[in-house]
Amino acid sequence: MPRTITFSGSTLDRSSNQRRDSEWIARHLDDDAARFLPMWKLNPLVKLGVERSLAWAKREMFDDLIPPPLPLLLGIDGDVAHFAVDVSSVDDPEVTFGVDEVAKFEELRGVVPQLSHSEASIAAHARSLTDWHARHGYCAVCGSETVPESGGANRRCPDCSAEHFPRTDPVAIAVVGRGDRCLLGRGPGWPNTMYSALAGFIEPGETLEEAVQREVQEESGISVGNVHYVKSQPWPFPSSLMIGCIAEAMSDEITVDFGELEDVKWFSLEAIQAALEGKSSELFIPPPFAVANHLVRAWAERRAAAR
Repeated sequence: MPRTITFSGSTLDRSSNQRRDSEWIARHLDDDAARFLPMWKLNPLVKLGVERSLAWAKREMFDDLIPPPLPLLLGIDGDVAHFAVDVSSVDDPEVTFGVDEVAKFEELRGVVPQLSHSEASIAAHARSLTDWHARHGYCAVCGSETVPESGGANRRCPDCSAEHFPRTDPVAIAVVGRGDRCLLGRGPGWPNTMYSALAGFIEPGETLEEAVQREVQEESGISVGNVHYVKSQPWPFPSSLMIGCIAEAMSDEITVDFGELEDVKWFSLEAIQAALEGKSSELFIPPPFAVANHLVRAWAERRAAAR
């Protein structure tokens, strides 16, 4: 499997200790070298052209916006601070900011294959953080309006002093194997040939292994024994952590939960290998930017080596 998984590998230092200092934040905000990533309806601004990259802006770009957007610290590169700014209040933003001929606000899922690993990770961080601030302007304890702290790393309620931090929702995602067969499912509305690993949110009081066993049983009727962790992936839609596993099936007969999935099937090792090589018209596996692709590939490589 590739060492770096999409949405990981940012080159920015999040400066967790320094960002607690409001003067340090203010100094970096006033620095002419500071860079700002505009986010419009959770879509990052991306340069047009053959080589795609994030379109960073100067602070002057937002001087005329009322109210001014909240800068959210993404991290430091050398001594240059990088921030995300939510400009969703602007209509026709490319024209408003005068960048329509050189850049465009792009849906992250669509443009991510064209970005470097580091920039994909930075854009994912910006997307999740922007979404969280847009949703959590009020205290869940007393209902008062909260204020950002530490460059946007968290929010605090000035009335009851409660602190609120961005949440990450853990998701158990697993490829289930039984001998030379692999269990995959198709979600509602997916293309007829697209199948992926089974997944679901980890519930309170569950271990990762228990969540895999429960989700697979609920969605497919298949009983699962051993569960082996493989790899995780930040998933900024809006803010999950996909915890990838390979699990061992203990039964064969499938009972599909049609409230969750449209179909669940066993696929042979040969069918999986053909799909991974792009040589199958019967099976399409999610692309390499999704952790499901890494899990399917890991299972196939292990089964082939065990033969």
